[in-house]
Amino acid sequence: MRNLRLSLTLIVGFLPFTGELPDQTGMAAEPEQKPLKRVLLVTHSGGFMHDSIGVAEQVLKEIAPKYGMEVTCWRFTGDPDRKVKYKVRVDGKEEERETTALARYSQLYRERTGERGKPGEEVTRQHIGRINKETLKNFDLVLFFTTGSGTEAPMTKEEVQDLVAWVEAGGAVAGTHSGSDTLYDVPAYGRLIGAYFQTHPPGYQKIRVRVEDPKHPAARGFQDGQEYEDEMYIFRPEPYSRERLHIILSIDPETFQPRSGARPDRDYAISWCQQIGKGRSFYTSFGHRREVWRDPRFQEHLMGGLRWTLGLEPGDATPSAKLRTASN
Repeated sequence: MRNLRLSLTLIVGFLPFTGELPDQTGMAAEPEQKPLKRVLLVTHSGGFMHDSIGVAEQVLKEIAPKYGMEVTCWRFTGDPDRKVKYKVRVDGKEEERETTALARYSQLYRERTGERGKPGEEVTRQHIGRINKETLKNFDLVLFFTTGSGTEAPMTKEEVQDLVAWVEAGGAVAGTHSGSDTLYDVPAYGRLIGAYFQTHPPGYQKIRVRVEDPKHPAARGFQDGQEYEDEMYIFRPEPYSRERLHIILSIDPETFQPRSGARPDRDYAISWCQQIGKGRSFYTSFGHRREVWRDPRFQEHLMGGLRWTLGLEPGDATPSAKLRTASN
């Protein structure tokens, strides 16, 4: 019997390997992770340069992977070799100097985005790009935190046309804060973002937030009636319209007293979304202050909006005016 057992053991030990091993843990294999969505953050500031654009880049690169995204940042999207002139004071006198657009922009960027007495990072050729039908193939969403029109704009009119066509075909576009203070001379851009900035009261304003669509992913981070402080925008009458836009957050007008530029309808929207052809657009006016970008409430709000724009989460985009009509 002992010899029989030994023979069986030898036979089993030399059975051919089938290529499959038993699950030693009893756990199911983890599902394959989906590739991260590719987000392009554009912070080219041909007009006023916000000191928070550097923080915006840092924060988004840090948190985006947790929300299914990876971020590329283009700090400069103009012609880097264009010659520009600027003035400096030397021994009490103004002197005119000339350099390239990229060198001058890098100088201003370092001065403006520095913190705690240290200058910001340089802007080099690795931080630049052009937005057009070819480069857009490399991204799923373009997020604008920009300023500038005319020769100082982040895009040419032709590049805006490429962007519009890309969104209509299924691309995603978004803007934060001064993304609406950009390209006033190209109306197609304003319609894409949803509105153009008109003015804001001096300093920062503490207002109460109205959550108009609490079910939307971009409503995360805020509760109806919650106080929040930032630079509050007032938008031009056109192209802003509740006939086209689905308003997610707005300002309680009883808590907002602009000194000038008040809207007769007292409609002070903060955030909205819209469907554009097969694509989507999202915007929030929050984001002026560095503290806002570092605030988890704002981060939840922004990332929820971007996830909706990318089609990662469901949410309503019915124009708010139509919702109001349906409820009456």
